[in-house]
Amino acid sequence: MKSMSNAPTTTPFASVTGVLLIGSAPLFSTAEALTQLTAALPNRLLSIPDGETGEARRNYIDSEIKRFPREALKPHFGGLDPPPAAGHKPISIFTLDDVKPTEYGTVAVQSYRTFTELRKHGVIPTGVRLQVSLPLPFAPVQVYIRAEFREQLELLYEIRMREAVTTILSNIPADDLAIQLDLAVEVMALDRVERFVAGLPADVALGFHFCYGDRDHKHFIEPEDLGVVVDFANGIQGRLKRDIHWMHLPVPRDRDDEAYFEPLRRLVLRAPGNEVETKLYLGIVHANDEGGTKRRIQTASKFVERFGVATECGLGRTPVEELDSILQISREVSGPANCELSKSSDYKVDSS
Repeated sequence: MKSMSNAPTTTPFASVTGVLLIGSAPLFSTAEALTQLTAALPNRLLSIPDGETGEARRNYIDSEIKRFPREALKPHFGGLDPPPAAGHKPISIFTLDDVKPTEYGTVAVQSYRTFTELRKHGVIPTGVRLQVSLPLPFAPVQVYIRAEFREQLELLYEIRMREAVTTILSNIPADDLAIQLDLAVEVMALDRVERFVAGLPADVALGFHFCYGDRDHKHFIEPEDLGVVVDFANGIQGRLKRDIHWMHLPVPRDRDDEAYFEPLRRLVLRAPGNEVETKLYLGIVHANDEGGTKRRIQTASKFVERFGVATECGLGRTPVEELDSILQISREVSGPANCELSKSSDYKVDSS
């Protein structure tokens, strides 16, 4: 990855502050990801992911398929036919022992050790949190599991995910931790979001990444506009009884038209009774497209007063040469994160 020490320190967009990194990056280790991403985006980050390095982690939930019994998997994911029960009707009753523990917790704790070591040496600024990105239990179950087994396995896998969250909370101080929920197949699954978030302490920063998918750089569906995502985001704001520190909304490369962004007019960024105003990040940045990024910013600015920038999705499947372009554009079009993410003093970057 190229050095960006000579990149401009001013931005043409006063309303654009801060950069969100969605999660994965095409780098080889946690130390490399934390070091290079921090250096490339000085004073732009309020939280930083560990890069989700490694072949399995960079592909969203691919690492989770091995947690489930093969008898429950869809055939094209290597599933086996379950043994027939009386009457020749296939049936399987699974227990928690059939669902292997997930590694989200242990990996996060390992990354936190690297994070604190780098912070001790001044690589990561004081006030930046470690960002841990998690799927809802619903996502791997919906993607990998046969329909007839989803209900029972979602409950069991949720137990495993809660075990991972407990490991994270037991080993990473709340004021050092930011948890991002990656929502790609959960449109309007508000009850599941509420249930999963219920156990998170208020001092843990919470964000949401809404996604239309990025398998082979293609969406699951092509969005007509931001309307569905805005409605989902507003539903979450109204349902959760806690502060939400950021929300990330995707923007396709070919959408710089007003029709796409117009639903932002009705986006709720602070629910009644919440202390913190939610920081909005728009997935406006695309590789080798500084001009298009600026056009998308100009259009979005007609509908929302201020926001930060991000890519549409994680970068784990992105070529390294495109990563350089993305980070450079992100830095050039944004100003430093200026703490508008939260009015509280415990979630601020020391940009001195």
